[in-house]
Amino acid sequence: MQKLTRNPVHLLHIFLLARITNSVGAISVLCGRFTAEDKVTYCLGITTREGLVLASDSRTNAGFDQVNVCRKMYRFVQPGERVFVILTSGSLSISQSVITLLGDDFDSGRGLAQANSLYDAARIVGDCVRRISDIDRASLERDSFSFNVHLLLGGQVRGQEPNLYLIYPQGNPLAATEDSLYLQLGECKYGRPILDRGIQATTSLEVAAKYALLSLDATMRSNVTVGPPFDLLLYKKDSLKITRYRRVSAGDRDLNLIHSSWEQSLRRAVEQLPDIEFQPSGNENPPESVREVARSRG
Repeated sequence: MQKLTRNPVHLLHIFLLARITNSVGAISVLCGRFTAEDKVTYCLGITTREGLVLASDSRTNAGFDQVNVCRKMYRFVQPGERVFVILTSGSLSISQSVITLLGDDFDSGRGLAQANSLYDAARIVGDCVRRISDIDRASLERDSFSFNVHLLLGGQVRGQEPNLYLIYPQGNPLAATEDSLYLQLGECKYGRPILDRGIQATTSLEVAAKYALLSLDATMRSNVTVGPPFDLLLYKKDSLKITRYRRVSAGDRDLNLIHSSWEQSLRRAVEQLPDIEFQPSGNENPPESVREVARSRG
């Protein structure tokens, strides 16, 4: 958890990082819009008719000069009965406390182990967030830290449809819908356009996984605080077990191939677009709006 820095040395480091990397995240920290940890992660979940795709990066920070690797994907599975996958962002200490409570209850046959629907599971996760809030929020806010944690829950209970839920720091859940087939945590803006243009309910899990990696790649390209290794999981509807999971490292062949192929294909597609037509610079009959501006300046 990171306070907004006022240390001149830290501010200089952020400014230099922003100049070198063109990092919006670093500039935003400098301007005081958010603390460093708010945008040091990116997680997403995609739902289609075939099932779910969940992906997360693994970077976390304990300061502006200490970036570490930490897994942000957690699984709770009773084969044949229920499958839950949770992605986390925000304060690492808070998210670890929430996951610990969920895990202890699950291992004892309580909590998620008794959820009758994914909505019930989302409420159980929210209750754990509130329990940690009751313990830690007052002490954190007394020292000017925010209670900052968001969780993305995906999965299925036997007899129910699979889906995704976003759980806020207050414990309330938000579900994905037919009009919004994906949910995101953390640094969302760079990875959103490719999802908006490509994801449909009919998208296969294999293709949705490619979109997830492209979304992570776009975020990594524009924000240096997000990066591999990535955790990627595909869940097939009604399987009620996890069979396809992969950790994608920085040098992963498939990741590098998808990155280079996408950039080359995008450049070719742009080059093949129709040329933009412009009026000759010596046009004696400019549009009426231009004539109006000229008359007003005259």
